[in-house]
Amino acid sequence: MIYHVVPLAEWNTDPGRPYAPASLAEDGFVHCSPDEETTLAVVNAFYRGAPRPLVALLVDEDRLTARCGWEAAAPAPPPGVAEGTLFPHVFGPLDRAAVRRVLEVRWDDGGRATGLC
Repeated sequence: MIYHVVPLAEWNTDPGRPYAPASLAEDGFVHCSPDEETTLAVVNAFYRGAPRPLVALLVDEDRLTARCGWEAAAPAPPPGVAEGTLFPHVFGPLDRAAVRRVLEVRWDDGGRATGLC
């Protein structure tokens, strides 16, 4: 399973179609993370100001129709993520049937992501 972070309102837009975030057009792939710990580090580095509720899609990589490649973060991984960690990049829209669970990001009083539920 791999993780993709998205505001819930964005995920719920056009539920009859595969999910294609802006990063697919901008970067050529959908950014994902390999596990919950890395996902929380990504949220704290890049999504603290994102609209809430913020969710992590738990995606079954084997159910994707688009290719998923594992690549190093460029130029470097976010704080709290080990150098050399590989990130899954999906080179096409996320098939909604591949999403096994939608987990909400939990926040502490200081505005840091602390877990998924």
